[in-house]
Amino acid sequence: MSVLVVGAALSGAAAVRLLERLGEEDVVVYDADAGAAERLADGRHRWGGGDWDPGLLEGVHLVVASPGVPPHAPVLRDAVAAALPVWSEIEFAWRHLDVPIVAVTGTNGKTTVTEIAAAMLSASGLRSAPVGNIGDPLCDAVGAGHDALAVEVAALHLRFVDRFRPDAAVITNVAPDHLDWFGSYDAYRHAKARIHANQEPGDLVAYDADDEGARAAVAGAASRRVPVSGSRLPDGGAGVYDGALHVGAVRVPTTGLVRDDPVFLVDAALAGVAALHVGATPEGVEKALVDFRPSAHRREVVAETGGVRWVNDSKATNPHAALASIASWDSVVLIAGGRNKDLDVAAVGRAPTVRHVIGIGEAGPEIVDAATSGEVADDLADAVRRAAAVARSGDTVLLAPACASFDMFRSFGHRGDEFRRLVREVA
Repeated sequence: MSVLVVGAALSGAAAVRLLERLGEEDVVVYDADAGAAERLADGRHRWGGGDWDPGLLEGVHLVVASPGVPPHAPVLRDAVAAALPVWSEIEFAWRHLDVPIVAVTGTNGKTTVTEIAAAMLSASGLRSAPVGNIGDPLCDAVGAGHDALAVEVAALHLRFVDRFRPDAAVITNVAPDHLDWFGSYDAYRHAKARIHANQEPGDLVAYDADDEGARAAVAGAASRRVPVSGSRLPDGGAGVYDGALHVGAVRVPTTGLVRDDPVFLVDAALAGVAALHVGATPEGVEKALVDFRPSAHRREVVAETGGVRWVNDSKATNPHAALASIASWDSVVLIAGGRNKDLDVAAVGRAPTVRHVIGIGEAGPEIVDAATSGEVADDLADAVRRAAAVARSGDTVLLAPACASFDMFRSFGHRGDEFRRLVREVA
């Protein structure tokens, strides 16, 4: 009997490494990119590439799927039809872990919450790291000597979990995204809710109490549900009151944090609730909150000149994230567009604080058409030049694309890096 690993990128490679450490002798690697599959197999394992060959399932007793493989891909469809167990890389790794974990999912904010939770655990003297959809794949954390882990978990991971049971789960928010993969919002939300499907009363699920999708996703959870807010203090939960962030016994003035907008505050409180549940100390939580600085491409102020602030939020790859970013500023010259994921991207052009829109990429014209004032740029460099010409003192020029980057760039990071470089040239 053999194990089929589907996907030969980071998660698939980590799954193969763990299988080898576990002594699995018969591994098969499949990827639509035949060269990637052959490189990962490296003469040690059987492999298949290109068009899917159902014959690769012969003799297979387990399929480990990478998150980059859509649920409707022929290989996964055939595996499910054959009644084979299909596990995500997260599920496979979790079965070989013996440390408590914080698992974080949601449409937006996952990375920030995961990074803050890991920092809180580390500041509490625990060996920890942010892993999963950021950092190293979870399979590489097996046997690595951690005391606790913070794991970013995407809906694409959760579609194929079986017994996965995090000690503390977090659902940041749930809004339409990846509908091109899941087919419907209900299917996407159901996948998010699977993060708590196996939890028990001693476990915890923290959620944004002000987000309708998150409230719906935690309905029916058997674990303890903790409501969190970035603008108030919910009963029995964590949030903001009298100018301070309240998380358990921790009280931190919001003026002492890197940002004090509700989006960041709810992320910080969610991280604190989850980290405390798996062993963080109040002192460690407070230190991490005060010291934390967001990763690149997340509302990153690139420059301020002539009364104009330039902000890189290239990570805002869907309308929900873009609208939250836009709402943080009083007067916005918005650069938006890219590859739409079957979402209502036009909504960002109608946001109340948007003064002018500059559209880029495939969806740029659609966003501009919905705006009161706007224009379409040839590319990102042209968009930055146009923004510099139209921006006035008091404006924020905001890159919050509301779309994927793949029509013009390799990734949201590549897009953000280019924006940074162009802004520094112009500003």
